Amino acid sequence: MEKHHRFSLWYVLIAIWGVLLLNNFIVTTYGPKNLPYSEFLKKLQAGDITEVSITGDVIEGTMKVPDAATKEPKDEEFVTRRVAQDLSNELAKYNVHFRAQPESTFLRDILSWIIPIMIFFGIWYFLMQRLNPGAGVMAFGKNKARVYAEKDLSTRFADVAGCDEAKAELVEIVDYLKTPDRFRRLGGEMPKGVLLIGPPGTGKTLLARAVAGEAGVPFFSISGSEFVEMFVGVGAARVRELFVQAKEKAPCIIFIDELDAIGKSRAGAIVGGHDEREQTLNQLLVEMDGFDPRVGVIIMAATNRPETLDPALLRAGRFDRQVLVDKPDVAGREAILRVHAAKVILGPEVDLSVIARKTPGFSGADLANAINEAALLAARKDKDAVGMADLEEAVDRIMGGLEKKNRVINPKEKQVVAYHEAGHAVVATFTPGADEVHKISIVPRGIGALGWTQQLPTEDRYLMSQTELLGKIDVLLGGRGAERLIFGDISTGAHNDLQRATDIARAMVAEYGMGRTLGPATFPRQNRPVFLGAEQSGLAGREYSEATAAKLDAEIKEILEASQERVAELLADKKELLENIAQTLLETETIDEARFKALVEAAGGGPKV
Repeated sequence: MEKHHRFSLWYVLIAIWGVLLLNNFIVTTYGPKNLPYSEFLKKLQAGDITEVSITGDVIEGTMKVPDAATKEPKDEEFVTRRVAQDLSNELAKYNVHFRAQPESTFLRDILSWIIPIMIFFGIWYFLMQRLNPGAGVMAFGKNKARVYAEKDLSTRFADVAGCDEAKAELVEIVDYLKTPDRFRRLGGEMPKGVLLIGPPGTGKTLLARAVAGEAGVPFFSISGSEFVEMFVGVGAARVRELFVQAKEKAPCIIFIDELDAIGKSRAGAIVGGHDEREQTLNQLLVEMDGFDPRVGVIIMAATNRPETLDPALLRAGRFDRQVLVDKPDVAGREAILRVHAAKVILGPEVDLSVIARKTPGFSGADLANAINEAALLAARKDKDAVGMADLEEAVDRIMGGLEKKNRVINPKEKQVVAYHEAGHAVVATFTPGADEVHKISIVPRGIGALGWTQQLPTEDRYLMSQTELLGKIDVLLGGRGAERLIFGDISTGAHNDLQRATDIARAMVAEYGMGRTLGPATFPRQNRPVFLGAEQSGLAGREYSEATAAKLDAEIKEILEASQERVAELLADKKELLENIAQTLLETETIDEARFKALVEAAGGGPKV
């Protein structure tokens, strides 16, 4: 393996010191003899000086010295520094041949001016390279797009799974880049822009790279945030340069990731303002209008917030084709798992279809993370292959957080947590519309979760009925109801359950038209992201009066109180099963699906009522 040595200033200092020592040795050994000025005057008076050269205060010349071998005088070079100011008379008096040399200031100028300036510029250049690697001071206007040649793009459609519909849409782009004449002969033109929209982690960037890899054309990749700098006009300049480079390498693909960073709507902008982001967006709009689609430049972009984009970007002639890259269904999740599992060693008992069914709502990035986490867990245990238990533990870690088995919980609190989770499980088992219980645990996970009741749907769902929503509220209130039934008191452990139950009830009344107050009318939360969760937006608003808000609050409270009564009645009827589940949890800390079903059957079981 090649070793990389780090540069150090000590190397330079040692080298300078070595050069000085070598120079001193050469001057001392082979240079002219350093003669004191007093000795020079004595030799001058004795007639031993034959020739001198005077440069400023420095006197160089030759003198006669006796040879130790032949006892005859010989010439020897010497150097001394003059002390007296007038020496010409003395030299002429003793018939010495002398001359004056003009003093050269070249070396002094280099040492005093040029070298410090060079050192300063060297330090300045080094700092600029560290602040902005690969660019100089005048490169702010240059685009930062990463250009991938055809040979560098190894991604193909076979590497992308779980989004077959999106791939089918993009196959046409590949066909156009490969055989444009087939489309042009009928007068058709390829869409100028293709916008990939969907939740984070669904493979939008991977799809764009696969299109470039399949078509065998250069790929310009840049993030929307890389256009904008602190200097006004830099973003627009980078957009212009990016399109100039793309036209030179056509046919090619320009991919702009996180388009919403520069493409946000200008509707709320201050009139007359000169926002840098707005100038960048205007230049992008101009460039998309200005180039000929027959050149073969395809613009692709990705965003998970299409609702914030400026309408001018989405009109026909710009990003006129929008491709949805949604979270995969169960078949798509299994295909994604197989793509990523091909990189690890799996045990013979691993069934990826089971993992796919246990991961509803997972994106492609989540599934890749699950495979990687399972491989790390297996390696930590020194296993030869990744087993089914490792995959399930990895999924649990992603969904619920890291287990904290070392957290010390006093027996009283542990008992409360056990009955709380048992309450969730019992209500989920006997409530119509509730998802099946997959696992119960009282091992702390994540930041604040002291227990966890994992429910998994039996199939992917895209619609929810009013009965199912009420069932979710009942399950959320089951933990609090169990605490009240067993201990006659309630704890703060139901804080998150109450918040989620209230959100569902409010959505039923205000958004889904399932309440009496508004009837079929709806007042959804304003500016709610399409592909981001409500907890990620932090934006809420209302368009109704205070009187209507009071009626809504009253109806929401009524829904929650009715659910609380149903839960209390159900738990009182199933108290024996509740006790058995809680005691088993206190003994084993975790109950899997098979053990839980056995406990339910032992208590009489029965269908959901």
